[in-house]
Amino acid sequence: MSRDSSGKYNFDWITISLFMLLVGFGWLNILSASHSDEVLNYFNLDEPYGKQLVFIGMTFILIILVLAVDAKFYERFASVIYLISILSLLGLFLFGKNVNGATSWYSIGSMTLQPSEFAKFATSLAVAKYISDLQTEMNRLSDQLKTVAIIAIPAILILLQNDAGSTVVYASFFFVFYREGIQHIYLIIGFIIIVLAVLSLKFGVAITLIICAVIMGIMFYIKRKRRQSIFQYIIALVVFAAFAFGVKFFYESILKPHQQDRISLWLRLEKDPEKLAEMKQTILYNLHESEKAISSGGLLGRGFMQGTRTTGKFVPEQHTDYIFSTVGEEWGFAGSVLVIFLFTALLARIIFLAESQKNQFSRVYGYCVASIFFFHYLINIGMVMGLIPTIGIPLPFFSYGGSGLWGFTILLFIFVKLDSNKINEW
Repeated sequence: MSRDSSGKYNFDWITISLFMLLVGFGWLNILSASHSDEVLNYFNLDEPYGKQLVFIGMTFILIILVLAVDAKFYERFASVIYLISILSLLGLFLFGKNVNGATSWYSIGSMTLQPSEFAKFATSLAVAKYISDLQTEMNRLSDQLKTVAIIAIPAILILLQNDAGSTVVYASFFFVFYREGIQHIYLIIGFIIIVLAVLSLKFGVAITLIICAVIMGIMFYIKRKRRQSIFQYIIALVVFAAFAFGVKFFYESILKPHQQDRISLWLRLEKDPEKLAEMKQTILYNLHESEKAISSGGLLGRGFMQGTRTTGKFVPEQHTDYIFSTVGEEWGFAGSVLVIFLFTALLARIIFLAESQKNQFSRVYGYCVASIFFFHYLINIGMVMGLIPTIGIPLPFFSYGGSGLWGFTILLFIFVKLDSNKINEW
């Protein structure tokens, strides 16, 4: 382990303290959401809260192992770790266990292990390794494509296992690319794609193209003195039209009915009151109950283990993806703000430490960590509150599950280890 001249360890204790607070508070909410005993037995392994306590205990062993390894190991063997992760994802097609329609698990005795949770840190290491290579130039298209391929391989394998939620997380690496100097045009293109997709679904292709035509007409009028060809704008309009039709086709012909319903609800496309009432009892049931639980919490909440909707098990599997609804009901607006503050503080601290790194590998890896956490935290909380479509991904350090907890812990503490070694990189 890295020490300074005084013999003290250089680990960032602010990051570690925030981690401890999130894990501890997360377990309290799992306890509240999953207990069914009149007399609590915290080590009842038949209940999720008892299992999670064991997972947390094993997590501290994992932290010691991660921190005990030399920091250079993670850079030197990043490609090997990535390859092992890819093989573990491929193995699921032969030996995987199907859980809730997704073949994403290995069954090991009474335990299950989800390789996609560990693929996140493995992919982060591989991305950091490639980008920090002396031969890599992120402004070069070939290097951009190779980096995208590193991310796309695990993402596609996870998507083929019918785990769309975990696949979406890989889009978070865009923030890393942006930090490392890719052209601003990619950010503009990404924004245009999102806006076009939303407009096409919300208002239809025809109205979307009219809006695009008006905007481009204004742009052409403003820039007419530069003698820009009108054909550039016509070509752009044709591309937009093709994309808009493609979005409509993808939504109507490729997406599954439950995925269409989620997007429809998010964009308020469904107007039939009978269909909406039916959805509230089927696909919308979890979200509807989650929103009611959060709204019932008020300013200060109903109190720990006093939430009527939580203790009444109104939200199915509340201790997993919908754990934030427990926070909202029992800890209220104040508790919810506290959780958001802790996550935001952790993200800010990681970014601050990433910018202070002496080598590019550590900096890029730090941004990978921050980006993955940000996506999980933003999507999960937004999903539970109905602000974005329902996507099944866990809230880091809060949602029940050993694979998720261990995967996020390794992801974070590899960076803690890299950061502790920066004093030796002068």
